[in-house]
Amino acid sequence: MSSPAAKLKAILARREAVILAGAANGLFARIIEDVGYEAVYVTGAGVANMYLGAPDIGLTTLTEVANHVAAIADAVALPLLVDADTGFGNAVNMVRTVRVLERAGAAGLQIEDQVFPKKCGHFAGKEVVPLGEMLAKIKAAVDTRRDGDLQIVARTDARAILGLQAAIDRAGAMIEAGADATFVEAPTSADELAVVARDLPVPQVANVVFGGLTPELGRGRFAELGFGCVLYANAALQAALKASHDVLEALLRDGSLGAVSGQLAGFGARQRAVAKETYDELESRYRAP
Repeated sequence: MSSPAAKLKAILARREAVILAGAANGLFARIIEDVGYEAVYVTGAGVANMYLGAPDIGLTTLTEVANHVAAIADAVALPLLVDADTGFGNAVNMVRTVRVLERAGAAGLQIEDQVFPKKCGHFAGKEVVPLGEMLAKIKAAVDTRRDGDLQIVARTDARAILGLQAAIDRAGAMIEAGADATFVEAPTSADELAVVARDLPVPQVANVVFGGLTPELGRGRFAELGFGCVLYANAALQAALKASHDVLEALLRDGSLGAVSGQLAGFGARQRAVAKETYDELESRYRAP
């Protein structure tokens, strides 16, 4: 059987703009798997938002991210593309990051060229490290992976700082250093996205953030351009945030769930989402005589 890393590699290589929905926990990952997605994106911003209640400004640690990856890998059989931020340090730190996250269940790692502590790619005030520092991290990641198919996705945030051509040039150098795919963060138009896909020879990643800087072209157009995948990193989180706010506000106001009961998953649906029947079968199998 193909490894999860080989499956992710094949997905990106098709250049069909496969949509990767983001999960910050096992429950969201189960929903992603249940509705038919091919892979899961483990979102760093989502982990920061949902676990810490904090913005995406580089506050999470490698250990925290690895624990989330391990839990998600246990919950689903889909390959996981993991947001590894800046690698949590320099090239030496990158060696440990790759070892830890690959062991936790990552099929691919996204690493970026921002100065630590990083920021969300759609925030203002970003900075990037010297290109040589980023290339050393990529080489360290490639040298360290145990599975040669583990996808090293190199992201550059230089578009907002140095301009589009500089970002493409950086991505090209990252490919020469061994990156399997590249990710030019936050192009601001369809024309810019087309240039990225045209000028870089490896599969490309697009990132659609609801309310963010990059236009949502739709999967069909991204596929025509030849993108390997399109991230919707926090669609589930944003949907859950709005629904939770609306339901809890109504409960406090009305003193009951009557007015919002249609917005709630039923008890049975909730148990199906977490595969309770599987645990019931285990309990039955191992019940003491």
